[in-house]
Amino acid sequence: MQLVNEETTSAIIPKNKLLETARSLREGALAFDDLHCITAVDRKDKIELVYLFHSMKRRRMLTLKVELALDDLKVESLTALWKSADWFEREVYDLFGVHFLNHPDLRRILNPYDWAGYPLRKD
Repeated sequence: MQLVNEETTSAIIPKNKLLETARSLREGALAFDDLHCITAVDRKDKIELVYLFHSMKRRRMLTLKVELALDDLKVESLTALWKSADWFEREVYDLFGVHFLNHPDLRRILNPYDWAGYPLRKD
């Protein structure tokens, strides 16, 4: 589906502002009603989380990025705001080792439960 006059914006925010920012995006006038994707990128010196939000009402997209230090791979879960965050966060946990705090069921989703390590990490 192609949206007419769609605009995309991106921003990098500190991890301690993620939940507050996400809540404002969902409940505020911007009306970002869809968490379209969560993924991660290993930048060797940090893990970068990438969140893609979409507002169907406003026909806008937003990319938020959160940078995590390799020795502190913890960030708040967005499952309380968007149900779609559930499996996205599980996949990022499984492949990159990011722990989503307050996630209702954070366990491996692609690899066997006894798998050692995180396959998309460069280390």
